[in-house]
Amino acid sequence: MDQSFAAREYDAVVIGAGHAGCEAALALARMGLETLLLTLNLDAVAMMPCNPSIGGTAKGHLVREVDALGGEMGRAIDDTYLQSRMLNTGKGPAVHSLRAQADKKAYQKRMLRALLEQERLTLRQGEASRILLDGQGRVRAVRTRTGGEYACRAVVATTGVYLKSRVIIGETMLEQGPSGLFPATELSRDLTELGFSLRRFKTGTPARVDIRTVDLSKLERQDGDVPPTPFSFLSGDISRPQLPCYLGYTNERTHEIIRRNLHRAPMYSGALHSTGTRYCPSIEDKVVRFPDRDRHPLFLEPEGENSPEWYVQGMSTSMPEEVQYEIYCSMAGFERVEFLRLAYAIEYDCIDPLELDGCLSSRRIPGLYFAGQINGTSGYEEAAAQGIYAGINAALFLKGQEPLRLTRADAYIGVLVDDLTSKGTNEPYRMMTARAEYRLLLRQDNADLRLTERAYRAGLASRERYEKMLKKRQETEALMEALKNTRLPAEAAARLTGQEEKGPSSAYMLLKRDNIHVSDLRREAELPISSPEAEEQAEIEARYEGYLTRQNAQVEQFRRSEALRLPPDLDFMAMTNLRIEARQKLTALRPETLGAASRISGVSPGDIAVLLVELERRRRREAGE
Repeated sequence: MDQSFAAREYDAVVIGAGHAGCEAALALARMGLETLLLTLNLDAVAMMPCNPSIGGTAKGHLVREVDALGGEMGRAIDDTYLQSRMLNTGKGPAVHSLRAQADKKAYQKRMLRALLEQERLTLRQGEASRILLDGQGRVRAVRTRTGGEYACRAVVATTGVYLKSRVIIGETMLEQGPSGLFPATELSRDLTELGFSLRRFKTGTPARVDIRTVDLSKLERQDGDVPPTPFSFLSGDISRPQLPCYLGYTNERTHEIIRRNLHRAPMYSGALHSTGTRYCPSIEDKVVRFPDRDRHPLFLEPEGENSPEWYVQGMSTSMPEEVQYEIYCSMAGFERVEFLRLAYAIEYDCIDPLELDGCLSSRRIPGLYFAGQINGTSGYEEAAAQGIYAGINAALFLKGQEPLRLTRADAYIGVLVDDLTSKGTNEPYRMMTARAEYRLLLRQDNADLRLTERAYRAGLASRERYEKMLKKRQETEALMEALKNTRLPAEAAARLTGQEEKGPSSAYMLLKRDNIHVSDLRREAELPISSPEAEEQAEIEARYEGYLTRQNAQVEQFRRSEALRLPPDLDFMAMTNLRIEARQKLTALRPETLGAASRISGVSPGDIAVLLVELERRRRREAGE
């Protein structure tokens, strides 16, 4: 019996208040849309059920891009971090990535406050059970399990790992979400009825230990950066006392315990058939895949400023409880360890992201967007990036405006979305710097210069953020011009280089040397006043000028292929010169550009050549040649 009733009406409904849902809802509301954010549990808003950290290699780029667009994640972690470190500083600036340990409860409270204080945003506890369509197949409402129908014209589904989620600890199977929360049991069936193909993915998390039962003297202490670098381009000095982390290792005894109990590991016993993430394997998976290694690193990381609960990164497992204790107690420093939470694996439903277009919108249902782990990704940062992107585009859809399209040459977000929607994924997707062809241009330090103006024009980034970006750009340009026009006498140049110079040198050419910085040049020449951020841009542009020029040329070539639009009425199945696989893939995915077609798995360079011939034939026909 249908006991639904008409509840309130909104412009948009966001399903799920994890990291994707928070960014999507904030983007919609900040762009002027009345927005409802539905969550299974108000106490789990922006929860960190796995690693209590934000950022990391490539992930830090995503957080900076979310911030540059006007998102909240960067500001929230700047307010609540416990330790901050810039990773990969021994390498070039393209792969420098910021990572911060979070006080996870403080982070949740900080994000919850942002949601509750946001105008036009309503936060409500409830389980979405159905997405309702009108007679034309467009979104018209979301129905909750308790019967409320919330009329809307757009929905952003950000359900995380909660769809029919199941927790596995050895032989124990629990129908629940992460950290003992309820799963979402109704929406999977509705998505199937709407025509979406669902898959089962898996992730896992290590045990949480009582730090008072760990002998830290047997571990290697690791401290944060002083001063710390903020994630948000709006943050000023965020310096405050930081907590240390600790490095330890497994050993051969640990590995022997794991090998002896592999028959009880669900992934090896046959109890689990879902697909796990390749780049965050369980400890038993690492022991099996790398039998020649006599140890694996682990990192002890705090979960809260005044909490004894610590996270053991690198020790994810789904082994039974007694085996978990045996494994952990075999390691130096953990001989008397006590658990506060057991490690577990969790499997859940997700969609095939090939069913989405380049704006994270359903190809079949106008007004329906997806973001986060429901798209087959892993990680808070990947989720937040998709969330803000889907939120912006849902808002622009509701306003009848052109979508914001970020390509692989614009942002890591563009790489992420393009990978998902043109290549798909058969395992939980994780962002890596190696996935970005133009990573020297897509650095974390210039995310604001790349994206803030576009977000400001779209109606999300604030005037304050936009003006701060303009100031940075102007200071950088003025400094670059001054550097190129300033020449230092040989004596001054020698003082900087520490070696004899044959004649005068331009400040710009001197800056190309690794050991010389703008601050050094200021001692010998008068340069315009500029911020540290502008000086950083100038140093990178000077030192990597040749590489940047080459990559800009590659981007121009990429943009030309993206500019070649494929007509929407193009009948791929009728193009007999295309291979059958290419015809099928192109028909199913309907890429909008030649560049997008070239990145579809199963479409060869030969197929692209056929499409080029067809586009030229059409051009000549339309021109009457």
